Amino acid sequence: MDGASGGLGSGDNAPTTEALFVALGAGVTALSHPLLYVKLLIQVGHEPMPPTIGTNVLGRKVLYLPSFFTYAKYIVQVDGKIGLFRGLSPRLMSNALSTVTRGSMKKVFPPDEMEQVSNKDDMKTSLRKVVKETSYEMMMQCVSRMLAHPLHVISMRCMVQFVGREAKYSGVLSSIGKIFKEEGLLGFFVGLIPHLLGDVVFLWGCNLLAHFINAYLVDDSFSQALAIRSYTKFVMGIAVSMLTYPFLLVGDLMAVNNCGLQAGLPPYSPVFKSWIHCWKYLSVQGQLFRGSSLLFRRVSSGSCFALE
Repeated sequence: MDGASGGLGSGDNAPTTEALFVALGAGVTALSHPLLYVKLLIQVGHEPMPPTIGTNVLGRKVLYLPSFFTYAKYIVQVDGKIGLFRGLSPRLMSNALSTVTRGSMKKVFPPDEMEQVSNKDDMKTSLRKVVKETSYEMMMQCVSRMLAHPLHVISMRCMVQFVGREAKYSGVLSSIGKIFKEEGLLGFFVGLIPHLLGDVVFLWGCNLLAHFINAYLVDDSFSQALAIRSYTKFVMGIAVSMLTYPFLLVGDLMAVNNCGLQAGLPPYSPVFKSWIHCWKYLSVQGQLFRGSSLLFRRVSSGSCFALE
């Protein structure tokens, strides 16, 4: 819900509108939290259940790891239904801070009016406006990401405690004290760089691809041109998010690496010297997209599991 504040109002209704977006964002965050929780446990390599034998589209037998639903059911068996919401509080605070930050920045630095340009003759003007709009979005996203990242780190660490059954990070204030004491100020920003890079690549890739497709491939004479253009950015967002997933994975792994929790230490993970070291390690292992799929999770060829 990083972009939840995109439509914040102005004037007397602005505080009410902002509160509405924060409340709406909190609801969506709470509902989606079990999904993110399971994804994170898969990202760190925690596979407590054995794979099952299934068949692929060609009819061949393959090994499949438990899907999101099976994994969530396992968490409920261990921690109860409330266990699916481990780490939710700092995540709610992180998303709320991000939403408020973006709303405040829009008040201090109001965006210029961006008119829709679809004529190929106005390509240079149109591209210039897209670049300006994307730069503005990038500034807001980077600032909100940096301010909310410490709470994101705390949330990640609260969740991965499921792996080793630890209770080192229990509350937001106590977690802040532990991180500052053990890792200093930089401990709150581990994993920030890959997240920022992922955000920047996503914004520019999505906006520029959508712009060029709308300008060069969608003809104004086509009767459904406006409808197609309205969905182009959405479709490009899905495609680009798949390509930028490794940045998200590396950022999350760095947030929990070598922090005293079992999930961030061998044998689950080496102690990484930097996020680049983490990226190279995952690349060699063929695991840069680990956790990107939550339904059909086929066992990779390099896995320790064997098909009898």
